[in-house]
Amino acid sequence: MTDDDQFPQTEGRYWDVEALARELKAAREDWRVAHRDHRAGEETGFPSRLSLEQIVTQLCGALFPLRLGPGFVRSETEQGFVVETLQSALTGLLGQIRLELGYDRPGASVTEIEQEAARIISGFAAALPSLRRVLDHDVEAAYSGDPAARSVDEVLLCYPGVLAIIHHRLSHCLYGLGVPLVARIISEIAHSGTAIDIHPGAQIGSSFFIDHGSGVVIGETAVIGDRVRIYQAVTLGARSFPTDASGALTKGLARHPIVEDDVVIYAGATILGRVTIGRGAIIGGNVWLTEDVPPGSVIHQAFAEREHVSGTQLPAGHINLEAAQI
Repeated sequence: MTDDDQFPQTEGRYWDVEALARELKAAREDWRVAHRDHRAGEETGFPSRLSLEQIVTQLCGALFPLRLGPGFVRSETEQGFVVETLQSALTGLLGQIRLELGYDRPGASVTEIEQEAARIISGFAAALPSLRRVLDHDVEAAYSGDPAARSVDEVLLCYPGVLAIIHHRLSHCLYGLGVPLVARIISEIAHSGTAIDIHPGAQIGSSFFIDHGSGVVIGETAVIGDRVRIYQAVTLGARSFPTDASGALTKGLARHPIVEDDVVIYAGATILGRVTIGRGAIIGGNVWLTEDVPPGSVIHQAFAEREHVSGTQLPAGHINLEAAQI
């Protein structure tokens, strides 16, 4: 006797599936009326997160075939694997781009969508070689910045910060080319896997390293220079959210920090608003900042010691930050 045989048949006893389906249909229709400006997606479909996960995995393998590709890839088969994988990944990505354009441009013709999708995928494909070279600098920065790293291969295979920046470089390129939804899905795939949340609009310079990584948040309009290093639980966020006359949040304003070259931000620091962290500054752990920091400064929880970039301390450089901790 099976487990099912021990119980009487219950179809229709505990639920009314027809009534449930009618109520769910009413909920969907109410939602669509409230958000009718984007109902075009009901006809054209939406970008698929599952498809984009596969596409990004393929792109990672094409960028680093012997490290992030499948186990059967060897030096003698590497180039053929890259050709085949790129063809598959770019074809799949083109389809996802078409879906976003159809969703976002309900009045556009099929020809217009195809022309725009071709422009975007061509620009993205052309950017991949230079993107790989930028990522090489990121991997080298992680290796040189962590005494526990034994090789660049270990960094590439194991470090969540490196995985997050690979996704970010891909998503930021697509964001700039005009498909923000596809870009955001790619960034959220990395967020789910690493607990590092980088908006695809954030501008990040070369040789960027996130050590440990969990809990890092980098907002849409953040600007980060070259050779910046940050640790876990750092937030580069917005301090306030202006609203329009109807009370809706105003979109697109520059509201996140600017972090200049060679800055180090230690674990748990929170930096809010359109403030500038000057070149070579060091921000200590758990600091809360809502004001500019001069170049070469060393900021602790209770005070700031302003120093030259060379490390020579200037006199009378203490700044009380207690008032900023609101």
